Amino acid sequence: MPRFDCLKPLAVIIALIAPVTTPALAQDKAVPKSQVEMQLSFAPLVKQARGAVVNVYAERLVQTRSSLFAGDPFFEQFFGQRMPNRTEKQSSLGSGVIVEADGVVVTNNHVIDGADDIKVALADGREFPVKVVLKDDRLDLAVLKFETNEVMPTLPIGNSDATEVGDLVLAIGNPFGVGQTVTSGIVSALARNQVTEGDFGFFIQTDAAINPGNSGGALVNMNGELIGINTAIFSRGGGSNGVGFAIPANLVRVFLDAADRGDASFERPYVGASFEPVTSDVAEALGLKTVRGALVVRVVEGGPAEKAGLKPGQVVTAVNGVSVEHPDALGYRLTTTGLGETAELSVQQDGREETIELALAAAPETRPRDIQLIEGRSPFAGIRAGNLSPRLAYELKMASEVTGVVVTEVVRGSPAARLGFAPRDIVVSVNGETIRSVDDLATIADSNPGFWRVEIERDGQRIRQIFR
Repeated sequence: MPRFDCLKPLAVIIALIAPVTTPALAQDKAVPKSQVEMQLSFAPLVKQARGAVVNVYAERLVQTRSSLFAGDPFFEQFFGQRMPNRTEKQSSLGSGVIVEADGVVVTNNHVIDGADDIKVALADGREFPVKVVLKDDRLDLAVLKFETNEVMPTLPIGNSDATEVGDLVLAIGNPFGVGQTVTSGIVSALARNQVTEGDFGFFIQTDAAINPGNSGGALVNMNGELIGINTAIFSRGGGSNGVGFAIPANLVRVFLDAADRGDASFERPYVGASFEPVTSDVAEALGLKTVRGALVVRVVEGGPAEKAGLKPGQVVTAVNGVSVEHPDALGYRLTTTGLGETAELSVQQDGREETIELALAAAPETRPRDIQLIEGRSPFAGIRAGNLSPRLAYELKMASEVTGVVVTEVVRGSPAARLGFAPRDIVVSVNGETIRSVDDLATIADSNPGFWRVEIERDGQRIRQIFR
């Protein structure tokens, strides 16, 4: 309080001697000049868009251990690990967008993941059961389909690359299950990454209020076009703090095309290289004018990147003339270009820029995976292992450049499970012998050396253990 008291006289003196001026910002402001301008509203846009936004209800049955006898020594001794279980129904609520008039809906994968029963409710209250056409947990997208003889209202998919920071947007969804809700805001930022735990990192950020239940709903521009699927929020308490994220519509379009083709899964292009973000130190060392781009760290021999002429130490700064902010943005640009296409990469090195052409194709299976179940009395008993290739690495969500013999599954209760082996472990060597194939691992597992000196690679780290 003393500090504020001592400031009052000074404020009065300044007010008395300061000339009266009109703030510059006030001069730039304008009041409505007509009754028409005073009645401007988002209502016509909302009426146009809201019919295409649906509620998505997902139910799943889960087995839970009954707590009726939990802690009772008699019943726990009697039942052991077979304590009575009960089936419990769990429900989740989200939103979705009708993008094709015959009942095709796009939503988030996390809204329907693991569900046994999924329904959509239209804006007029009618409900329809749906089937899952395509889903992908990496992109967090899913395409649903409900049967109808009507022509459903749809939202046209806009060009999200035309979206700019500061554009006005509407978010439409069903937050907290209260019913369809519309909020407004602006585009706060583009190309946001490290938002979710998945490996997709290219989001539109908005300050339009997004809350639980909005997931899968529409982010709409002022032309009434879908420019994003609302997916995540940054929140410490579970509510909206004005920091929401949406998957760009251009990626939604590519995903929808795969569903329309009847693809069993969504494929992203295999590059055959690994990248890191450009730091200020890297930018200075390489003579870059801006701290942005994707630094090439490693190139796989014989892969698309090597064939295109990409080399470690180069920086990819643009794809098809569109700037690349970071490695996640590079992956997004290549994915939205599409399989079977050729992408033009702008590459900088030693102060020079060149353009190279990269053919975009799915990850190949360069050698048979030959997955085998290891049995017997070795530490590996109970694992299924296969020969790594770019294709198998993609399926296991591993870096595409890794090689060797990988654990694809560990049988519960097996010796391997008890010893701590886990899926995606790469068996590097056993007793000093390099493991190059599943047959190598199976052969050495059948031997009886008396002890096992095992080296595995897990998440890029080498782990050495001895088993007897």
